[in-house]
Amino acid sequence: MAAAPVRQRSGPGGHRAQLPPCYYEGYLDKRGPKEKRLWTCLCGNSLYFFNNAKDTHYVEKLDLSGFVSLKDDCSRDRNLEAARLILRMKDGETKLTAPNLESRELWKGFLYSVVDQLNVPSCLTLLPGQLQMLKEVVDKERSRRRSRNPARAPPSPLSVPLVGEIPRCFRPVSRTEAEVLLERHPDCGNMLLRPGRDGCSLAVTTRQDLNSVFRHYRVTQRDQGGYVIDVENPQIPCATLHEVIDALVEKTAGTLQPFLLEEPYEENIYVSANDENGERILHTAPSSPLPRAPALPPKQ
Repeated sequence: MAAAPVRQRSGPGGHRAQLPPCYYEGYLDKRGPKEKRLWTCLCGNSLYFFNNAKDTHYVEKLDLSGFVSLKDDCSRDRNLEAARLILRMKDGETKLTAPNLESRELWKGFLYSVVDQLNVPSCLTLLPGQLQMLKEVVDKERSRRRSRNPARAPPSPLSVPLVGEIPRCFRPVSRTEAEVLLERHPDCGNMLLRPGRDGCSLAVTTRQDLNSVFRHYRVTQRDQGGYVIDVENPQIPCATLHEVIDALVEKTAGTLQPFLLEEPYEENIYVSANDENGERILHTAPSSPLPRAPALPPKQ
């Protein structure tokens, strides 16, 4: 069964000056029920189609984020010098025709350079100067994507009264980073203590091994001392943070185990004493201990 044509944005589009940087452009024929010869611009990781080279507004756009494959089409064209190719996306395919074999090879090189892993393709027959152009495109596209997706802000610094000692399963990480740690290191435990989102409370993040379900429980300090775990009504009171962890282990009959991973987190954690009342305060520095990783998909 033939693949369905890919869905594209049609109709008058944005002004050319508002588009991402153009890496390559030229005429391509779009094959279909009505074959059209369009001026095609590879801007960022999208193809923009114009009626001609002088138009300032595109008529169609093809986002390449759903790229699957790119292959030569050996079917014959009316123009014997023309070279066909098929651009396959997750939701269909687009059939294109370049003026000649050299043009098709260049288009393939530029398209491969901005999709998938952002690497210069090694499977094409290109001249050294053309390969250098592709390398520059890869560098520019990487810079463009970094500017569009700045690093996430680190979690807010934590400052909460400390009763007892800091459990070894405490990590100065955000909610998402806690999930990543538990996902990456299932053999190290499935429960960790971390700062709360508000910077003045704590939270416990757990991961259920059977179906990888994450749960988050708020831990707050009681006015009369100690802590409570917001897991049920009545809340579970605990004298120290160690008791918080022990209570969850006991309540789940050992299903939950503290997350113990040898990592250099200690420089991000320190304890100070209040000069007036001698109260010990737990602090975390505003730095992220994890290398940047793609965020986990939202739970349905």
